[in-house]
Amino acid sequence: MISAAVLLAFAPLFLAASEEAVIRTPKPAPRPRINGPSVTGSRPGGTFLYRVPATGARPMTFSAAGLPPGLVIDSSTGIITGRSEREGDYPVRLQTVNSFGTATRTIRIVIGPALAHTPPMGWSSWFAEDFHISDRIVRKQADLLVSSGLAAHGYGWVNIDDGWAVKQGTNEPDYRGPERDAAGNLRSNGKFPDMKAMCDYVHGKGLKIGIYSSPGKLTCGGYPGSYGHEEQDARQFAAWGFDLLKYDWCSYDKIAKDKSLEELEKPYRIMNEALRKTGRDFLYSLCQYGMGQVWNWGRDVGGHLWRTGMDIAPSPRPVWETMTENGFLNVGPEKPVGPGGWNDPDFLLVGHIRIGEESLPTPLTPNEQYLQVSLWSMLSAPLLVSADLTKLDEFTLNLLTNDEVIAVDQDALGGQCVRVARHGPLEVLAKDLEDGSKAVGLFNRGELQTWMTVKWSDLRINGPRRVRDLWRQKDLGRYQREFRALVPPHGVVLVRLAALEHKNLRGRIDRKP
Repeated sequence: MISAAVLLAFAPLFLAASEEAVIRTPKPAPRPRINGPSVTGSRPGGTFLYRVPATGARPMTFSAAGLPPGLVIDSSTGIITGRSEREGDYPVRLQTVNSFGTATRTIRIVIGPALAHTPPMGWSSWFAEDFHISDRIVRKQADLLVSSGLAAHGYGWVNIDDGWAVKQGTNEPDYRGPERDAAGNLRSNGKFPDMKAMCDYVHGKGLKIGIYSSPGKLTCGGYPGSYGHEEQDARQFAAWGFDLLKYDWCSYDKIAKDKSLEELEKPYRIMNEALRKTGRDFLYSLCQYGMGQVWNWGRDVGGHLWRTGMDIAPSPRPVWETMTENGFLNVGPEKPVGPGGWNDPDFLLVGHIRIGEESLPTPLTPNEQYLQVSLWSMLSAPLLVSADLTKLDEFTLNLLTNDEVIAVDQDALGGQCVRVARHGPLEVLAKDLEDGSKAVGLFNRGELQTWMTVKWSDLRINGPRRVRDLWRQKDLGRYQREFRALVPPHGVVLVRLAALEHKNLRGRIDRKP
């Protein structure tokens, strides 16, 4: 039984499209602050690229002490680049200075076989642009990741989805011509005149860039896939300079003999081997909608993230339904995640997305958007925003740039939340964090504003805890046995529970159990 009670002290509040977009998070201070994950890395000899995520007034200068051999930092941009051949786990002391002060933080740079030490964060073209994607749009969105401040909070990827290649059977001039050149290499369509130059441009911003293909003969949109050309396409993607491949099952249904585990794994193993042969570090995103319980074998075929359900889409069902289904089906110990491998419940549908031929505000209400970002963070899911950043409003920017919420997603422990209590549409989820604290989400999937309570006994803890509202970045006080909050319909209250600290007789800080 959930430790929650429905209290009708208020008149029922039903959802409405006119729900007020309340901004909960204080704006970043002008003093410098270093954000983002506490660990990152590359393979030995791999291309290392990392933009130090830091907020505060500009101009700002950066430095880094203890960088692995071969890596350097640009003092004016905070972009760390280079290649390091020496394996190791390097503590690196970052520092940034502006006219308001100095900020320091120690992170770990791991040079070793693993990638994706934390879930990727960034932008994807699919729900923002679908098949309208172009070189111009990619560059613009990369510019906006930096100028909007999103990159300063850790959003470091620009991912191109379906629609970048030549496509047969269309009268549009940009898509005409052979799908592959005389040597058999994939050709980008006329909207992408120079893929390498575009990748270089994105890299120059300190951001990484991803591309899309399918193990079948065609992608979902009818563009050429990689079937029979896996090694050639992997070499082409590496030569252009891409850092991630999203590999979408799509037409492979017509090739697979059946839905046995061997057949589900086969095309992903083949492309993984092809990517490794290029010598370039690739994050590998498996898009096959959770078939065969991919979370149990995604790592084995080289995957770093894998879709666990169908698309969250504006039709034919309400986005609220598909979003919550995709998110909550990941809750539970049966779907393991951790550094190097992450469950992917699909994109964050916030801001403006493309519905048909129009770019319109997301169908999710403000409370539903808070719930999605909270749930994805509790799941340690990739935070990939699929919105038109040219229409980024103050609410959406605030929603995406709460560093205390992001820290739950990017926590180096790499765990995933578990359900500690449930009653009808009310769910309490908890997640262990690296510093010994717990993130707790009170999720109300129902239609009524509701009081919810989480008991320490459900969390298997005892003694006083300091409770902090993560969205408002506000300490709520000390609680002895439970915490109670009023949660809006389709909404969430997200808190962090930390043990109290006290000084012993020698002045050392200890944590109470």
